Amino acid sequence: MKKFLLIILAVFSSVPVFGQDSQYQFGPESKRQDGIPQGTVTRVLFESKLYGNFRYYYLYVPAQYDPSKPAALMVFQDGYAYLREDGDFRAGIVFDNLIAKKQMPVTIGLFVNPGHSSKEFPEIFFRSSNRSDEYDELSDRYTDFLLKELIPEIKKQYSISDDRKMHAIGGLSSGGICAFTAAWQRPDYFSKVMSHIGSFTDIKGGNEYPNIIRKGSKKDIKVFLQDGTGDLDNIHGNWWLANLEVEASLKFKGYEYKFEKGTGSHSGKHGGAIFPESLVWLWSDIPK
Repeated sequence: MKKFLLIILAVFSSVPVFGQDSQYQFGPESKRQDGIPQGTVTRVLFESKLYGNFRYYYLYVPAQYDPSKPAALMVFQDGYAYLREDGDFRAGIVFDNLIAKKQMPVTIGLFVNPGHSSKEFPEIFFRSSNRSDEYDELSDRYTDFLLKELIPEIKKQYSISDDRKMHAIGGLSSGGICAFTAAWQRPDYFSKVMSHIGSFTDIKGGNEYPNIIRKGSKKDIKVFLQDGTGDLDNIHGNWWLANLEVEASLKFKGYEYKFEKGTGSHSGKHGGAIFPESLVWLWSDIPK
């Protein structure tokens, strides 16, 4: 427990660089617009047998969903942070706008919170007891949790495409490296990955990814990265330099990628401000 608290404090207790973050503002696609159909969001308490813990997940289903036409799927770690309508990303609003304008496919959003040891969750879900074990490790355990436990539950209720090109995964900070790990391990399922302020640092070996990417066989995945020069610099590493190293490795291997570079801190301000156009780029290989 003490080690877990040290990790949380080291990653999330820095004072945001407000002067640098204040330049990032929401555009029209991050705001409610007249005449745009709204999807539905359902919150579900889920018990993982693989981890032996509990979490909430939130399921966004667009208004355009038709059971006869299998939908795309996008999975987000730290799901509540992405879905909050007063938060940095406002994913439900952005999905509504982009889907209605056919700038991304009809997509079911699975917004997953990190696991916790009991049903008495902390007020701030970032402090869930199992977050680092699930997100920062480079093992295939969390990927198995998604593909063998959670997504099959969703598919019992909704028609989701079996086409890997219709599957994406994303996250911020430790959730960002977690998303990359899932796509890296299972490119046969996740063809697209989105990382905001990704923790490619030595929390639990994530600093090895530049070498892993360079020396490993090239995966058929499309990668979006975002980070800022004001990101964290602590005992685990320097987040900005780590993301630059990942970018250099992706470029060396010839990946299709995009790295949006800014000057922000370890927050979702920059990533949230560019979230709509980032999604448009990520899904641009799917015919409208």
